[in-house]
Amino acid sequence: MSFEAFAVSTGVVALGEIGDKTQLLALLLAARFRKPAPIIAGILMATLLNHAGASALGAWLTRVVDPQWMRWGLGLSFLAVAVWMLIPDEADEVEGRGTGRLGVFGITTVAFFLAEMGDKTQIATVMLAARYEALVTVTAGTTLGMMIANVPAVLLGDKAVKFVPIAWVHRIAAVVFAVLGVLVLLDAAIR
Repeated sequence: MSFEAFAVSTGVVALGEIGDKTQLLALLLAARFRKPAPIIAGILMATLLNHAGASALGAWLTRVVDPQWMRWGLGLSFLAVAVWMLIPDEADEVEGRGTGRLGVFGITTVAFFLAEMGDKTQIATVMLAARYEALVTVTAGTTLGMMIANVPAVLLGDKAVKFVPIAWVHRIAAVVFAVLGVLVLLDAAIR
């Protein structure tokens, strides 16, 4: 397992997730249901499923796209995500009062899986898997990053976000993505 791939995947997603709509969704679910264990388990399940698929897509892209084109595409994608990090997210409303047949775990799993589709962290997972060609390592890292950002949100509710200036976290994440983008583009230019 590549420590760099794991560490970068964990750090980028943990930073990128702060203030993201899925973190806000975690806050809403925690406030509504007040059952942290099934919410945390649902977040883990949804993230593993979503990010494993995203990592698989990234790994597949490295096999079907010319490496030089892949480097340019990755570099530009990292720069685009850096800009995207600076755009704040809003949480989608969680409808309904009860939990229905799905229960808190099911509602959380479905809501998180759907909220993560096309999200910054899912796109980042695709790009990181393509960059490092390490499907399992990137999936483990991005999943850990999601849990690092969302478990405190579930356990501490909206108090957790008040301690962290979200705008600064987004700026730091944007810088990390921009640096990754520039490094990949420089690598593409010299090859």
